[in-house]
This record gives sequence, C-alpha cells and structure tokens, in this order.
Amino acid sequence: MQRNRVRRLSSAMSARPPNVLHIFVASKRGAAMSSLSSVEAIAGVGLAGDRYVEAKNRRGPDYEVTLIESENIEAFAKATGRELAPEMPRRNIVTVGVRLNPLVGEQFSIGHAVFEGLELCEPCGLFAKRTYREVLDFFHGKGGLRARIVSGGLVKIGDSISSKSERREQ
Repeated sequence: MQRNRVRRLSSAMSARPPNVLHIFVASKRGAAMSSLSSVEAIAGVGLAGDRYVEAKNRRGPDYEVTLIESENIEAFAKATGRELAPEMPRRNIVTVGVRLNPLVGEQFSIGHAVFEGLELCEPCGLFAKRTYREVLDFFHGKGGLRARIVSGGLVKIGDSISSKSERREQ
C-alpha cells in the first residue's frame, strides 16, 4: 500500500521542478491581491497579511490557504484567447511543476512550512465577476487546492514543493 501511495504522489509531479511562482494575499474579501516575495505561513491560522488569518473569513476552520497551478492559468489563456494574470484566480500560492489535485488528503511541504490538502478549490462567482464567465466551466476540477497549515514557516518564491512520502523516499 505504501509503495502505491508513493508512486501516485510521485506521478503528481510534472517534468518541471515543482516550486512556487507567485505568492498573493488580500487583506479582505474582494480586496486587490498583493504580490509578495515571501510570507510567513502560520499553523492553524493562515498566511500573514491575508484575509484568512481571521477565522470569520474562512468557510471552515481549516481553510487557511489556497493554491493553483500556473499551467491551468496558462491553459485557460490559450484555450480562450483571454488574458489571465496569475493573481486573477485569487489564490494565495501559484505553483509550477506540481499537480495539486492528488494532494487532497496528503501532507506536503513548501519551503519551511508543512501543509495538508483539504479539498479542491472550485471557481467562485467573485472569480467570474472579476474576470470572465468562462472561468466557471474551464476551472471546474482545475481551480486549485484548499489547504491548512500543519507546521508554520517561511514560504518564498522559488521554494520547492514536495509531498511527505517523497521526503521519506529520498
């Protein structure tokens, strides 16, 4: 069973080295996303400076951070001919080289922090309102990942992303 799990998680990684391309926070719902070069991930709370730091802004107690694959943002632009900047999906961390969907229910590290994937992050009305109606259909199943912070630490642009089972394997 453990070998299958390791194989499944390893196959989630693409040919590009898995890392962080962008970090964004918003001080409140609907506020413009601010781009950061690094951020403190606070266990049980969220990313410093983000709206999810306040429990009242979370849909659930563990909804502390959201991630999205840059490859899906690029695919939308290519498929529709519409520009979609990395901050427009309103996710906190934009990744490259890692498939996020298989990380639901798994622990993974980014920089010095450890996260746990909770559920897929489907596109919302605010995303569509601020961008294009087509995002609702295109990003279904590709809208990213909601996660909780298991162990806090600094997360920086360029930090690598690895699953817990991959770290054991090395």
